[in-house]
Amino acid sequence: MSRFKAREQGFILIFEKMFNEDSLDEIIDAAEQSREVVFDTYAKQLANGVYSELDYIDNLIESHLKKGWSIKRISKPSLSILRLAIYEMKFNDDIPDSVAINEAVELAKKYTIDESKFVNGVLGTISRE
Repeated sequence: MSRFKAREQGFILIFEKMFNEDSLDEIIDAAEQSREVVFDTYAKQLANGVYSELDYIDNLIESHLKKGWSIKRISKPSLSILRLAIYEMKFNDDIPDSVAINEAVELAKKYTIDESKFVNGVLGTISRE
């Protein structure tokens, strides 16, 4: 599986967890049984990593939003993408920030309605620090 597809699976898990109180393992098991999906190891690592560092990641996002904005105003797909990319940028030394940002922008183009510039802007600001 390509790294982009694994990221896409990770994004889906992160997004689904926002609506589901089950553990990530339970979500993965249910998806694999009912939808016959097999999740990539990297996708699972990303989702688990995001949720283990969620407070740090969300505080980082919040601190880089324009005045008057809060994390609650961000669409759930964009928030999931931001969380995934920030996890890669801050906790995966093998992935250059530019790659994490580019992949996040591609996910935003695919899964949001014209929010790729917003995703790029937030991630670019975080990367420059």
